[in-house]
Amino acid sequence: MSHGEDIAYNVVMAFLSFSLIALGVILFFLYKNKPVDEFQETIPTKLYASPYSLMDIDSATDGFNHRRLIGQGRLGTVYAAVLPSGELVAVKRIHPRLVLSNAGFGFSSMLKWLSLAHHPNIVPVLGFSEAPGERIILMEFVGMMSLDYYLHQNSDDMSLLDWNRRLRVAAGVARAVEYLHEVVAPHIVHGCIKPSNVLIDVKFCARVCDYGLSFLAPQERRGLEGYVDDEYWVERRGVSKECDVFGFGVVLLELLSGRGSENGLIVNWALPLIKK
Repeated sequence: MSHGEDIAYNVVMAFLSFSLIALGVILFFLYKNKPVDEFQETIPTKLYASPYSLMDIDSATDGFNHRRLIGQGRLGTVYAAVLPSGELVAVKRIHPRLVLSNAGFGFSSMLKWLSLAHHPNIVPVLGFSEAPGERIILMEFVGMMSLDYYLHQNSDDMSLLDWNRRLRVAAGVARAVEYLHEVVAPHIVHGCIKPSNVLIDVKFCARVCDYGLSFLAPQERRGLEGYVDDEYWVERRGVSKECDVFGFGVVLLELLSGRGSENGLIVNWALPLIKK
């Protein structure tokens, strides 16, 4: 690298570091200026998640037809489903190996508790199904792509995600985490804050999904690396609020730099720049 290129590189890196700090300050004041009560006014009376039979789910997904497939992740496969009422929902079918490893866990009790969380920046849990070898979660159908798609899979990401929208997304994720950590009682730890768990709706509002589901895969490394701190693996202490804050920080780095977070490389890249 020439002397001129080296200077340009350092200027860009310094700008990114400053931007990260500035964004953190802006989000801090957004927290202070927009109390949680403002969001609660729009929240309707919420009942527990409804139980559904496996037959109902099979019919709603057309037999888990591959044409209904809308996503796959570390916990399971997601299908678009139409309930008998005509409501369009997203159905997450948990991977069989995770079902077997959590056979004695209170799945229905956990889902009823998680379904009480309701906020403009989260995707609510609507129902569940539990049968031998099957664990299924019904969620609101957001119908849009994830933040991961906009950041890393879409070639036109810069025009779709301008800086105003990136700030809006960051603030939305921050409000969702604040709500889960500070408002819901008992508090909910998400366990895996990352771009693929942030859906973007038609108004480019961030909607966090898959919160509180870490009990299904407590030792599953796939999909977590780079979004939880090293102490999570070393101490085996389980997910915590600190893990969520770490993951949110990584999401901020991805929003600012456009880089991915494969195996935590983005953190190793950014820390020296921030310390400067």
